[in-house]
Amino acid sequence: MHISGQISGTLRSYFLSLAFSLVILSAFSQQKQKKHKLTLNKPENLTRYVDPYIGTGFHGHVFLGANVPFGLVQLGPVNLSQGWDWCSGYHYSDSTIVGFSHTHLSGTGIGDLGDIALMPVTGDVRFSKGNLKDPKSGFVSLFSHKEEKARPGYYSVKLKRYDIKAELTATARVGFHRYTFPKSENSGIVIDLRQGIGWDLAKETYLEKVNDTTLAGYRFSSGWAKDQRIWFRMVFSKPMTSFVVSDSTAEKSGSALKGRFVFGKAGFTTKAGEVIQVKVALSPVSIENAGANMKAELPGWNFDNTVVAADAAWNKELSRALVHSADPARMRTFYTALYHTMIAPSYFNDHNKDYLGTDKKVYRNASFTNLTTFSLWDTYRAAHPLFTILQPDKVNDMINTMLAIYKQQGKLPVWHLMGNETDCMVGNPGIIVVADAVMKDFKGFDTSLAFEAMKNSAMLDERGLKYVKKYGYIPADSTVESVAMGLEYAIADWGIGAVAKKLGKQEDFRYFNKRGLYYKNYFDKEVGFMRGKISDNEWRTPFNPFESIHGKNDYTEGNAWQYTWLAPQDPKGLIELLGGEDRFTKKLDSLFVIQGNLGEHASPDISGLIGQYAHGNEPSHHISYLYNFVGQPWKTADKVRHILDHLYTDKFDGLCGNEDVGQMSAWYVLSALGFYQVNPANGIYVIGSPVIDDATLQVGSGKTFRVITKNNSAANKYVQRIVLNGKEYTKSYIHYKDIVAGGTMTIEMGSKPSAWGTKPAERPF
Repeated sequence: MHISGQISGTLRSYFLSLAFSLVILSAFSQQKQKKHKLTLNKPENLTRYVDPYIGTGFHGHVFLGANVPFGLVQLGPVNLSQGWDWCSGYHYSDSTIVGFSHTHLSGTGIGDLGDIALMPVTGDVRFSKGNLKDPKSGFVSLFSHKEEKARPGYYSVKLKRYDIKAELTATARVGFHRYTFPKSENSGIVIDLRQGIGWDLAKETYLEKVNDTTLAGYRFSSGWAKDQRIWFRMVFSKPMTSFVVSDSTAEKSGSALKGRFVFGKAGFTTKAGEVIQVKVALSPVSIENAGANMKAELPGWNFDNTVVAADAAWNKELSRALVHSADPARMRTFYTALYHTMIAPSYFNDHNKDYLGTDKKVYRNASFTNLTTFSLWDTYRAAHPLFTILQPDKVNDMINTMLAIYKQQGKLPVWHLMGNETDCMVGNPGIIVVADAVMKDFKGFDTSLAFEAMKNSAMLDERGLKYVKKYGYIPADSTVESVAMGLEYAIADWGIGAVAKKLGKQEDFRYFNKRGLYYKNYFDKEVGFMRGKISDNEWRTPFNPFESIHGKNDYTEGNAWQYTWLAPQDPKGLIELLGGEDRFTKKLDSLFVIQGNLGEHASPDISGLIGQYAHGNEPSHHISYLYNFVGQPWKTADKVRHILDHLYTDKFDGLCGNEDVGQMSAWYVLSALGFYQVNPANGIYVIGSPVIDDATLQVGSGKTFRVITKNNSAANKYVQRIVLNGKEYTKSYIHYKDIVAGGTMTIEMGSKPSAWGTKPAERPF
């Protein structure tokens, strides 16, 4: 299913979307504000529960602005400030705006994108962002949160310097601006092709005046994505009275300019309260395709209808999970989290299915929807397992995109961004996502090609893999972050082995299953931790299990306390490695209470700490569920409830770490429903402690899976009994196939631990 084609392909689709949203609004108006029980029998206004400001403060780094689910365009404000907390371009602590860019990242720890920025102005301004000490040095403006609004598909703000109201909305590939100007003979809209976010730096930009209402051009840049290319076509709702171009040093004559840092200014004379609208279509292929995207998705000028259509698109996707909680804050936190999971992966193709490959070749009329922004080191853990439940129709596009990337660059993606492999983070997370899809019997891609891609990606010599093949571990003096890298490779290798077994490839199964157990080679029984290994007989010294030197030690954004548990593919083996169930449990208990100094150079990603458990970073995300494997599900309930209640809130600083393109939020969505996939490729969802009272999930093929939680409260956090489809269910996990088969799971909660899920036969495997 392709969202863009449904919400904005033609005028007819606009009216359908408008009608759908009007039904939603009508249903909402008939409900009492305090009632939060949702049903499948009628459309619901679920966007009222979404607060896009959640995560814009602290270290959440989320995108704020206007977009539709999985859209190429993320249109939103960019602050003047720069730095780690401005990786998305916006942070709640700021009060400046230097433009509205059409692409953004959400929740990453590195800044990039920020392409094609527009800034409405009055008077003469310099072609520069400027600074607050001398505002006239550029076009920067102050704003107030009191004059700012954001909801799914819509953003508005008052620019104090110019007395201009800016409003934004979007379709999948077109950004739509509405600016309300004061009276001025020198109103204008600055087109800024220099501006980028974080590491992004323009390399070649081009802007031309096509006619009195139309501009076009491109922006090529280098940053996290080394060779990023985006084309655009821009149309104004009224003719320009003037147009100038600049290379950031001086204005140039003519109506077109190619250079490194090109600016333009479309000039207008405006009456008080006059509205000028702008449509900006993007394409990863060409200016012509950008124009075709605009014609297909946004041929008209009805801004309000576009807002309604965007709202309808979000409601449709959010309705895949209809949940009920008596707590309004819980509803806001849940639906905002679900919203965050659908900002990316985002479309990286045109309406006609053309896209730009990793090899910089144009692929015409592809048979799948090409996607980008795969933060796989993060999202393989929870976001992709969530997609297999709530977005099964998009999983095939994700896998086909990854297989196309494999054919173009010779390996599955590691961290893919705008047609570029960044090789960011450690391990082979793309392998894990593909393995999960194969193991769950998705059929919309070539399984043989998938196995070939997985195997060949794991058999390369790059990024420490040659040492894995040669020694069974990565020597600590050969590679930075060797322990994290080796543990992550073992997870991926186990996935290859599982797929090989499923496909009857016994030799491959034996080889990769063995590699999947190489995590054991990093465990030092003398100290009881995973640690850097120099040789078969030598460990790296000195050793401090608390220390984390950012980018310079054996762990990625973590320490030995956090990484010792990173074997989700083999919890049973890890239990044995740590000395059996009793010793394993005591050490796991210690993780959540022990205190220690991380060191002055520790990664800022180590946040959301409970003892040494770090929920603000992804390697810890499965750990609280490990108690089920030793028959103590009540301890999982304790930890999961604490995280749900204290490390997520409905405030602007409501995320305890980087959102990381949906992973932090996906953990919340799954855990709030009551389960989490510990092994990221075996389809076993371990049951924790649900906080949602009633949830109906659309799981594909017209089926629904309902989770009813009885006697749920802050005190009643322990599972007492489960009934699945009318039968007693004593296992402390549920299989993916049972979820997507549809049905009803009723969970009875109580204030004290019970015997449920404690027997060896009832534990996850």
